[in-house]
Amino acid sequence: MGRLFGFLSTVIVMAIGMYIYSTQVEGTSAAAGTNSPQAAISITGVRSDLISIASAERRYYATEGKYGSFDDLISANYISLRRQRPPYSYEVEMNSSGFRAVATRSGDINSGTPRELSVDQDMDFKTSE
Repeated sequence: MGRLFGFLSTVIVMAIGMYIYSTQVEGTSAAAGTNSPQAAISITGVRSDLISIASAERRYYATEGKYGSFDDLISANYISLRRQRPPYSYEVEMNSSGFRAVATRSGDINSGTPRELSVDQDMDFKTSE
């Protein structure tokens, strides 16, 4: 009888744990602007890439006194990223007062994800549907 009670207790605790985990994953996906855990993982990777690009821009500016294009950052070995993380592609927009690293989603693939994510020289993130 004791073993049965122990086994049932374990099953109940695991069920409660799985329920809590699933609600947290859904909450994390919604906060990232996505509809699925896979999309949340993709967006997390894109945000990480944008942070890397922004950090490289800051280092490039400190060294060169100006902001560089995506190609400038790669050729000067400030970053080693590809221009894309499907379905997103990366672009750097710059002017004399700052820059904006932009990730744009191509097509309607993963329509549960933002159409565009960007970060600027102040490390401010913006998303657009």
